[in-house]
Amino acid sequence: MTKPQNPVQMAVIGAAHGIKGELRVKTFTGDPLALADYGPLYAKDGRAFQILDIRPAGTVVVVRFKGVSDRNAAEALAGTELFVDRSVLPDDGEEDEFYHADLIGLEVRDDTGVIGRVVAVHNFGGGDILDVTLAGRKGVLIPFTQAAVPHVSIADGFVQVDPLAAGLVDDDESEAPGRSGFDPKGRPRGPKDAGGNR
Repeated sequence: MTKPQNPVQMAVIGAAHGIKGELRVKTFTGDPLALADYGPLYAKDGRAFQILDIRPAGTVVVVRFKGVSDRNAAEALAGTELFVDRSVLPDDGEEDEFYHADLIGLEVRDDTGVIGRVVAVHNFGGGDILDVTLAGRKGVLIPFTQAAVPHVSIADGFVQVDPLAAGLVDDDESEAPGRSGFDPKGRPRGPKDAGGNR
């Protein structure tokens, strides 16, 4: 196989590990050791990487790639993102599980019709977030939760959003600083001997 036509990122190469060409690799697979099950991995420039050995090491795996036999060669690969083609990934996941690559490009719909398109999927540690381009606004982030995105249809090419749960409209009943009814002098400040600004 050559460079993936529909690439899905599986891992990113980190620092060299030891002097024999091994590398620390952060995987994006459910089971980190499963990285070796997908065949050759490809860099963005089309270089192929074949895994000869893989073992767990804390939150990453230590990998030995074919053709990388010393520390200098390993250090030159730091930061390389590794991909496979979407076609080699199984489709037997659970009903509410999706590959990020399948979500990107989907239309975003609400009760009125098409309002935008998914341009990226991020995860900063608190769960997946859809990066959506809406008419007139760029880069609106929507939590990828059941409440905010109650329906996903990969086959039909869209995600359905609840504008209120997705944070696209204001909830008129919420009270927050800067809104009427908020009294900053009335907020609890703790005991006087607790320190801090007074």
